[in-house]
This record gives sequence, structure tokens and C-alpha cells, in this order.
Amino acid sequence: MLEVKNLTKRFGSQEVLKGISLAISEGEILFVLGRSGTGKSVLLKNIVGLLKPESGQILLEGREISKLSEEEYFEVRKMCGMVFQHPALFDSLTVYENVAFGLRRHFPGMTPEEVKKRVTECLDLVHLEGVEDKLPPQISYGMQKRVSLARTIAVEPRYLLFDEPTTGLDPVTTNAINRLISELSRKLNTTSIVVSHDMHCALEIADRIAVLDQGQLIALGTPSELLKSQVPLVKDFLAEITEEDRSRWLS
Repeated sequence: MLEVKNLTKRFGSQEVLKGISLAISEGEILFVLGRSGTGKSVLLKNIVGLLKPESGQILLEGREISKLSEEEYFEVRKMCGMVFQHPALFDSLTVYENVAFGLRRHFPGMTPEEVKKRVTECLDLVHLEGVEDKLPPQISYGMQKRVSLARTIAVEPRYLLFDEPTTGLDPVTTNAINRLISELSRKLNTTSIVVSHDMHCALEIADRIAVLDQGQLIALGTPSELLKSQVPLVKDFLAEITEEDRSRWLS
């Protein structure tokens, strides 16, 4: 469904991505882990055209997209819903209007009744009820994250890209958001890429985990395969995993 081939990206003299290659299957949940500044978010931004690579290819359903013009990328972005690190909601618009925003932009022919039905469906999917008329500052940060997710899935993307979706959240809300990512990906049959630094969450819901270090792919595999990895950085990420959880994921 999505393939990255020998992707490189520089900022000035700094090479952030150094020949990354990945193939992501339909319906797969792929976690991309790594230390801060190792190129995880840069990889996502190249996929959706917010950045352009120096070399390499990005193939979406067999189509080369990395060299598309801004106008041509509009159709690609309708297929790829991106959930940013921060909710990025319009504070002056209600929750309802925030979720409806993308619908009205991408599907100008939708009637008000159709928009209302779709907004209600999406808020139900992220377990939010009774907040349609509230402004973002009037709800919790965790709820804002869910509104952001509802807005993203409203346009029915085939791909969901998450950039550190649990940053700034408490452990309980973090677990809830990760369960929601898994639930939505399975229910909507989307292909999902989650940039994160949380190995525990990756082991819990990912089909495969990719680990980046200094712009290179150093490990890739299923949760059980990563648990057996001898790569030093992977072992560092696994250091806080309890033996009970390790045994559960390996069984």
C-alpha cells in the first residue's frame, strides 16, 4: 500500500534521513520509534508532502508521489489523514465546527444534514458525546486530542498518520488514546503509521515496529521479534518492560 525507497532528507548540511526503506501493508499498524531528533516526524512529513526529499521514492498504491506539485498533492492528502502532536484545533470554532471543517472543504456538495450525520458518527467513534457546542478551551487536553482524531477520520482517509499522539498526556489518557488508535484502525480498516517514543504502547498495539537512529532504520519487526532483538538502542527502549509483560507478548 505504501512504500518508501532509499529516502534521504537534508536540512542544510545535516542529513536527517539516510536512505530509509519501508514497505507498509494494507490495514497494518506500524509504529516508528526512536530518540528525539532522529527523523521520525520528518519521515511522516515527507509522506504527506509537507517536506520534499532530496532523493528516493515514496510510492502510494504504486504511484510515485514524492515529486508531485502542491496542487497534485491535494488528492493524496485526502487519502492520508494526519494527526499532529498537538490538537491544532480552531479555538474560536465549536467542537462540531472543527470536525465539520474538513468535510466542507473536501466535499463541498454535502448537505448540512449529511455533514451533521458524519460529524455525529465521528464523535461517537472517539467516544465523545455532549461536547459538540463547546469550544476547545472548554474541554480537557485529552478530549481535544480525540476531537482532532474525529476531524481527521471524518473525511474517511485510507491512511492515518500519527505524530506523537500521546505527548503531554497522563498515563491513563495515553492508554485510552492508544486503544482508540488500535480500535479505529481495525474498525475503519485503515493503514496506520504512529510516530512515538513509547515502546510499551508499540508492543501493545503495533503489527510491526520500526526503530530509527541517526536517520537510519536499525530494526524492524513484529513485537515478539523486537523483544528478542540484540540491537543496543532497542534493548534500551525495552529496559522498562516488565518480565510479566514480556512473557505475555512473547506467548
